[in-house]
This record gives sequence, structure tokens and C-alpha cells, in this order.
Amino acid sequence: MSTQITVRLPDDVVAFLDDVVSTGEEASRAALVTKALQREMRRWAALRDAEVLREKGAADDLDELVAWTARNVEFGD
Repeated sequence: MSTQITVRLPDDVVAFLDDVVSTGEEASRAALVTKALQREMRRWAALRDAEVLREKGAADDLDELVAWTARNVEFGD
């Protein structure tokens, strides 16, 4: 299922969408916007996961990964 929405985007963003679609790299503006939003959803989920690991620590041998993530990921963006 999908829902149609109306959004206003800056001219340069629309030009980018049109350029990508015109090269055939994406089928439509909607396809590219959907991919970008799905990527952003995954990023937000990863940030939430990293925050939980940072706050609670790892339950196994991932301590080094938790420490690296805490140093290198900006939370709250």
C-alpha cells in the first residue's frame, strides 16, 4: 500500500531528482525519494541501537565496537 503526499522541495533537490531519473538510474522521483527515506530510517534505527549500546554497554565481547561508536557517531542529529 502507498499514500500520496505533497511536499515542497528546494529547486536544486528537484533538479537532482530529475537528473537521476533522466539517466535511468531510478525509475521515478518517487522511487528515489523512497530509497532515500528508507536509508534515513535505517540510519535512525542504527543510531538508536548505538545509543542503547552506549548507555547500557555490550552484553558480550562488543565492548570495543561500543566504545568506537560512542566516539565516532553523533547522536541526536
